[in-house]
Parts: sequence; C-alpha cells; structure tokens
Amino acid sequence: MATHKLLLLPGDGIGPEVMREVEKIVGWFRKRGVGFETETDLVGGSAYDAHGKAISEAAMGRAQAADAVLFGAVGGPKWDSVPYDVRPEAGLLRLRKDLGLFANLRPAICYPALADASSLKREVVEGLDIVIVRELTGGVYFGEPKELVTLENGQQRAVDTQVYTTGEIERIARVAFDLARKRRNKVSSSEKMNVMKTGVLWRQVVSRIGKAEYADVELEHVLADNCAMQLVRNPKQFDVIVTDNLFGDILSDIAAMLTGSLGMLPSASLGAEDPKTGKRKALYEPVHGSAPDIAGKGLANPIAMVGSFGMALRYSFGLIDEADRLEKAIANVLASGVRTKDIAAPGTNAVGTQDVGDAIVKELEALS
Repeated sequence: MATHKLLLLPGDGIGPEVMREVEKIVGWFRKRGVGFETETDLVGGSAYDAHGKAISEAAMGRAQAADAVLFGAVGGPKWDSVPYDVRPEAGLLRLRKDLGLFANLRPAICYPALADASSLKREVVEGLDIVIVRELTGGVYFGEPKELVTLENGQQRAVDTQVYTTGEIERIARVAFDLARKRRNKVSSSEKMNVMKTGVLWRQVVSRIGKAEYADVELEHVLADNCAMQLVRNPKQFDVIVTDNLFGDILSDIAAMLTGSLGMLPSASLGAEDPKTGKRKALYEPVHGSAPDIAGKGLANPIAMVGSFGMALRYSFGLIDEADRLEKAIANVLASGVRTKDIAAPGTNAVGTQDVGDAIVKELEALS
C-alpha cells in the first residue's frame, strides 16, 4: 500500500479547529486502506511564540519531505506588534518561496444548496464550477525596481515593476492546460495586452503553448478588465482562467464572492513537476483567514479546509475517486441543511464546527 506523507500546519485562530475536522476525514480514509502518514507542526503566531520566528527550520524540513502540506490560517491581533520579518504571514511566504510554489489554484464552486447566499441571482451562480490559475511568484509584486523615493523638488515617487519571462509564462500555462484536460477542456487566458508589454508577451506565449502542445483544448483570450465584468455577468461561461499575479489576486477574490462565503473556498499552490517522480511540491489552504473573533468558540466553517484536503487527494495523491466522494459528501451535507452560522439561512439553527465534520464523515460512510 502506497503511503502518502501529509504535513499538517494548523496555525492560529480558527486554524486548529478546522484542521481537527480534516484529521477526522484523514482517519476515515486511513481505516479504509488509504495509506496516510501525518505529522503536525507550528506555523505563524504559534511558531513565533515557540521559536521567535514564523516557521522553524525543523518545520520547513518536514514541509520539504512531505508529499503535500495542509495549511490552516495564521495571524491575529496578538502578533500585530512583532517585527515585520517574523510576522505570522512570513511563515506562509517562506513556504511558498522555499517550496517553489508558482501556481495558485483557486476554485469557485457554488453548491445549489447555497446559491441564495450569493449576492448574484440564483440562475447566474447555481452550479458554478470554475478554477482560477494565478501565477504566484512573478509579476508586479516581485519585480525590481520597487521603491518609494523623494525627488529633488520634494515630491515623492513610487515605482513598482511588472516583469515576466517566457519560462514563467510557459510553466503556468501548462498547469492551466493540464487542468483543463481533466475538466471541460477550455482555458481563458487573461491579461492586458492592449496597454502592457507583459500582456503582449503573455498572450504570445500562451497562444504558442496552446497551439503546439494542447491543440485539443479550447483557448480564448480575455482582457482582464473584461474578465472581471464577465465573471459578474455570466461566470458559468468560464472553466479554467489563467492569469498573472496581480490580475489573479483581483479576479480570484471576485470569483470567491460569487459563491456566497469565503468560508467555503479551498485553494492549492503547486510547484514544478519533479522530472524523476512526476510529483510536485504542494500546499493546500482555505481562502479564509484566522478569524480571531470566533476562534475557540466552535463556530468556524470547516468546509474550505476539508475542500483543501479534497484538492490534495486529487492533485498530489492521484486519489480521484476519493476526491470525488469527499466533494459529493460535502454537497450532500449542505443539501441536507447542515450549516454553520456564516452560511445558515435566516431563522434556521446553525451548527458548530465539529457537527459539520461529523456530518461529512457520516455521509462518506453512507456513500461507501
């Protein structure tokens, strides 16, 4: 039996609470013959309290050795005054950097049972299932020069530089095309080639890769501002959207709100494929934050965390049937009316974090 090495980094705030529900599900699969080997370590504020830094060298070593990292959430008011380079968020940034995680996958799924929670009409979002593939390590957030200077006349000037190379665009394009082949075979590439030279290069490279290597996948190009508009007007026209770091940051947040709640959304960050093993370094995390205002109260919605584990089953472990079963279990639990406070309908009784986890395990049992 193959053994899958999974590192759990619960973090701060509601992170440990939602991670406990994932551990129940890992245990359920393990009892049914799926070989999981799990380790747990500190990250974020809890790591700072223990080690004086947002992630220890030992934890980084475990992350490097794992087949996948499952990450909860970091931060909170308790650590607002710690030095910038050891702030809780620095742990996540180091994981992304040292593991070489360049591709961020953000699904936006609107379960029929939750369509009324969206700010858009039910018919626009019901059954929505798209993925935004965001380039994570290049672009304007990392380009040089990046500076804020005072000029001779006393005015200040700020500079951010948008930089992309052919290789950076090629590798993110291939992730998107490969993903589309497993879905509905359509890629929408989003940039601003009408006003940005990086957009010109982006469109050229994605077009070349599509034509040469993925002729079976439909490719369309959508200017980023139009893509934002179309996500609100008719989001179900999309399947996989691939875009740069800045536009991906914006478009994925738009897509997130189509679904009604950030508490529902998982994500994955993937590295380059190992030429020998075919495996990728990978980190999976919910889109929501640490929510310190409800931490420890058993109110947090664990579905984004559970869904992140579902993505790990699919993309890191190749356990497609198990991933499908888990996603079906989540949908059935929601359809049955089991909801935490953030997604409960007005006038209905909300359940706690543990109740949702228990319901998902019970539904997995029923489906098997």
